Amino acid sequence: MKLSVLVVDDEPIARQAVTRLLGDDPDVAQLTECGDGASAVAALRAGSPDLVFLDIQMPAMSGLDVVRAVGAERMPATVFVTAYEEYAVKAFEAHAVDYLVKPFGRDRFMLALERAKGRVGRPAVRGEASARLLQALDALRRRDQYIERIPIRDSEQITFVDVSDIVWIKASRNTVLIHLADRVHEMRETMSSLAERLDPRVFARVHRSAIVNVRRVQAVHPWFNGHHVLTMDTGQKLRMSRYQHEAFLKLVSL
Repeated sequence: MKLSVLVVDDEPIARQAVTRLLGDDPDVAQLTECGDGASAVAALRAGSPDLVFLDIQMPAMSGLDVVRAVGAERMPATVFVTAYEEYAVKAFEAHAVDYLVKPFGRDRFMLALERAKGRVGRPAVRGEASARLLQALDALRRRDQYIERIPIRDSEQITFVDVSDIVWIKASRNTVLIHLADRVHEMRETMSSLAERLDPRVFARVHRSAIVNVRRVQAVHPWFNGHHVLTMDTGQKLRMSRYQHEAFLKLVSL
């Protein structure tokens, strides 16, 4: 089996590291390099390589943008290369998508290469891999849509709050009260609409009128009739509805 391989990375040294290891494999007959996302899209559309090593973090057009432009179902066997972006790696692991974390060693590279070679020329396996890739990209796309900062207007001033600083959020009619460790901001928005813009892996609705940052939960205490009480890292205690208990425990993996 002779393979054509495309290596995509904006860093020349990183590309050389991959091509050097690929050069040791007798199955690799053709090597092509691209230093940016746009040229990678053109190469994938024109050349149809058997395998691509694709860097995620590239300026202007990332590796994920390349896949979206080409279409996951039309991608060859793909190994993502990353300088460790935790959420991306977890998405790839969850959906069994091949990846390498920089800096990688020869053994780890060869393992990824052999896995990818196993999908070349096998339509059924390629189709399954494309489905997994689409699932991983969908998880990453949803992540991209979640807000990281909230603009809060106060008279003529706008204050930006990092969502990581939020301890909990309380519903108050058509507004929400955003509780930080040392102050509270009022924001004119409904709880439901704000919840849709927050990462559900970080924020959990524990009551119809309360959302908590699960990373700020210090303890969960049983109460009565199936209810629980949360102790936040600020010392504040919040009641958790019994109807939310199972979902909350699953979310924080207790």
